[in-house]
Amino acid sequence: MSETGMDFAAAVRPMVELALIEDVAIGDVTTEATVDAGRMGEARIVAREAGVLAGLEIAEVAFRHLDSDILFEGRLSDGAALRAGQEVALIHGKLRAILTAERVALNFLGRLSGIATATRRAVEAVHGTGVMITDTRKTTPGLRLLEKYAVAMGGGVNHRLGLYDMFLVKDNHVAAAGSLTEAVRRVRASGVDLPLEVECDGEAQVREALALSVGRLLFDNFRGAELDRALAVVAHARRGGARVEVEISGRVTLESLPEIARPGVDYISMGSLTHSSRGLDLSLEVTPRKEGAR
Repeated sequence: MSETGMDFAAAVRPMVELALIEDVAIGDVTTEATVDAGRMGEARIVAREAGVLAGLEIAEVAFRHLDSDILFEGRLSDGAALRAGQEVALIHGKLRAILTAERVALNFLGRLSGIATATRRAVEAVHGTGVMITDTRKTTPGLRLLEKYAVAMGGGVNHRLGLYDMFLVKDNHVAAAGSLTEAVRRVRASGVDLPLEVECDGEAQVREALALSVGRLLFDNFRGAELDRALAVVAHARRGGARVEVEISGRVTLESLPEIARPGVDYISMGSLTHSSRGLDLSLEVTPRKEGAR
């Protein structure tokens, strides 16, 4: 993935291979029965509805895994806006490979484009407020890297990838440690140098976290007057020189974004981007090459 310096094709190849094993198993019996082994053809991937594209390179990996000589020509780049009826990619190669890889390629492409589309709508809903839309760890098991990539293609920003790249002290950690102060003390005593965010349960914990100079506060399910009071406390601390960011989470919907994206809020996290987004509808249309054609 370009954002992390990762070889994207290499990172997604095991996921694509697993999906092909699931779908093909011992063989594509219908295609093998109806299509000659050497038959060549051309196919177009077309968007059936408007949205945002994500996952094109993964689709290419699926086709090329079955035929390394396939020519895959993307007509757009990930992150591009799609119109209904727009051509997304053109594929040339063995017809058997194209037909066998079709569903796996479209499943990845549709799923990720759906996430990118939902993210773009959320980003547009808070445009001009300075608030950034971020994701959560509520992802499909095994597909987190891809789904968070799709969020980035939609204009969102990624929260932590897993439990290893950021401290996030939540209510259960506080309960286990005995207090928010003790939980933060233990984090800092660990000697691990990572960003720290704490979940606050009410205004008193907001003040406690600020007194501990925590750099990022998570307000989960804060709404209305409770959110106003918490943001007022943060605003006062910022006027005094505190450098602190605020994230809002908890049952956030596209409709509720304008009410939550208030001055003083830096991030709004939406689990629905990855756990509930509807896949974008794309299709593959094949044109077999006439026998004897070159």
